[in-house]
Amino acid sequence: MKDTLKIALSKLKHIITTNILMITFVITTIINGMIARGMTLGNAFDIKPMLADMTAALLVSIFAYLFRPKNRFKYFFLWSIIFCLVCLINTIYYKNYISFASFSLLSTASQLGDYTDVVFKNIFDFKDLVYLWQLFCLIFVHLQLRRKKHYVEVEEHEKRKICFLNMIVITLISLGFFMSMLTGTDISRLKKQWNRGFIVQEFGIYTYQANDLVSYIRTKVNSMFGYDEAAKKFRDFYGEKEDDTKTNAYTNIFAGKNVIVIHAESMQNFLISDDTFDGEPTKINGVEVTPVLNRIAREGMYFSNFYAEDGTGTSSDSEFTFNTSLLPTTIGTVFMDYFDREYVTTPKLLKELGYTTASMHANEASAWNRQNMHPSLGYDKMYFYKDAYDIPDDEIIHLGLNDSSFFHQSVAHIKELDETSDKWYTLLIMLTNHTPFSGITEWEEKTGNVFDVDYKYEKVNEETGEVEQLTAPFMDGTILGNYFKSAHYADASLGEFIDELDTEGLLDDTVLVIYGDHDNKIKRKFYNRFYNYVPETDSVKKEGDEGYIQVDEYFDELNRSVPFIIWTKDMKGTKYNQEITKTMGMIDVQPTLGNMFGFHNKYALGHDIFNVEDNVVVFPSGNWLTDKIYYNSAKDEYRQIDLNSAITLDYIDYYKKYSEKALEISNDIIVYDLIKKVGENPNNELLEEVGEPSGQKKN
Repeated sequence: MKDTLKIALSKLKHIITTNILMITFVITTIINGMIARGMTLGNAFDIKPMLADMTAALLVSIFAYLFRPKNRFKYFFLWSIIFCLVCLINTIYYKNYISFASFSLLSTASQLGDYTDVVFKNIFDFKDLVYLWQLFCLIFVHLQLRRKKHYVEVEEHEKRKICFLNMIVITLISLGFFMSMLTGTDISRLKKQWNRGFIVQEFGIYTYQANDLVSYIRTKVNSMFGYDEAAKKFRDFYGEKEDDTKTNAYTNIFAGKNVIVIHAESMQNFLISDDTFDGEPTKINGVEVTPVLNRIAREGMYFSNFYAEDGTGTSSDSEFTFNTSLLPTTIGTVFMDYFDREYVTTPKLLKELGYTTASMHANEASAWNRQNMHPSLGYDKMYFYKDAYDIPDDEIIHLGLNDSSFFHQSVAHIKELDETSDKWYTLLIMLTNHTPFSGITEWEEKTGNVFDVDYKYEKVNEETGEVEQLTAPFMDGTILGNYFKSAHYADASLGEFIDELDTEGLLDDTVLVIYGDHDNKIKRKFYNRFYNYVPETDSVKKEGDEGYIQVDEYFDELNRSVPFIIWTKDMKGTKYNQEITKTMGMIDVQPTLGNMFGFHNKYALGHDIFNVEDNVVVFPSGNWLTDKIYYNSAKDEYRQIDLNSAITLDYIDYYKKYSEKALEISNDIIVYDLIKKVGENPNNELLEEVGEPSGQKKN
């Protein structure tokens, strides 16, 4: 027995000493995977993804034994670069989108030209380069082995074919252990790929990225893959979908009125109503950041618990969801990859009611492929960039023409619509308040109109007894401080626009609809400074300090709420002048507006907010939100919002299934063009029978 053990240990020692480079590669790959999960999801030491990462590294290592020992370093080094990039890119991407990068995003690379400073100013940290240690470690080990003539010795005794086969066996054993830990839910979500956080959490970063590549190639090579199954689910879903055309107190209240939609870049609700300050608007030194939006919210119909459901397409995703009541695709972006599909949109439905439709933007039409997507959405006219706007250099802030000039010049276009059309609907896309909000400080210096974001306070001088006026840096010089400046400027520009429209008589029979397209993508640490600042010491409160506000992951997620306001000049004081606090998402806008204006989209996945009892907002990440809880799909945990409600497992299970179904159906509609190929195909009519509801609980 002792001799057998001795022989086994001797063989093990031989395997280790002759495969040092491979072992180094595998260990460093596993460690980097742990770091990536630790910096994103926080599950660095979970066994299952560690085992998945080890299996991935072993799988790659198999093919190293097709090369001579002295040439294996190049092979392992190349794969180390690839794996380091996978970790680095996903870590940076996660900071901005709370999700993971995808090969399907390659189509959006053209949109990054003007935004490279965003990455370095707002997202990138030098600590992200920690993954590069793997490369240096591999180089060090390689140099040591070469100095000791290790590769020469190995080549003299090694039988490559046997080593190759041994690596296959070892990899299969590792894979077997990993697969024994998988559940049916794990495999189902891996196949669907939409819940990226869950896949990384359970399968590791490398398996996630490999699976993403397979999904991307499968979609590109054959868009018909899985069509039959998707078409059946589509028919079943809409065949069972409850009739959602109920009338209510808001039915047709705006029928026949003109519509101006304001796409408010990066505006967030906490500027208008901050729950941390008992619903008061955000103020710096007693001055409201967004006084115009605050007034419009008070005078109109203000949805204070409203969320964008954007994914990787950010602004374009919100435009899409606003107009179609579908969720963004989980593969690529609709505007770039699926602009040629058939969608039932708000502009198209209003055109059926006799409206002329238009879109206006001071940026190039090629941004987010709007030159192709906007006609697909149903816009008759497009007023874009230099074809429609005078853009002198002294009127540019950061990415393009400033909002004030944009709005002023747009009034002439709206007057033209009003003079030539019986009824009209137009979208105006704002631009100035765009991340990283860096251009606003230069504009303030040039114009002299400065919105201070320092902290002014009074203090009694102990020696003289006099009250002194002091100033602390506060948000000055930070990206959040620049955001406040930029939002303040954009808000003032909106006020000028409303005043000019009123002067021209263009508000008399017009409904103004304002929505924030997404949050500002600013790191949590800046909010921690904002909410916990101590001006006397220019420091930030720590947990346990009096008055400390915890800015954790869930605070950050809930704080991403954006404004949605419906306003007319004569709404103030009427029964429609109210705050709606019910949880609502961008997907609910089209059905809600449809009831008010008299149109209906039978393929809408959202709901008229005034017809739904317990609404849910589904995010592309798989997370979801109701009035009661915020559910994190990747972590399978939730933060309770309504502390007076009992949260049951049935409640969570119901909305888990609903959110997965909504994401799946929406994605299938987009990818497989199901509205055109199935829904409107005379040979594939939808089921007429109405079964159990596929959606939520209705009034």
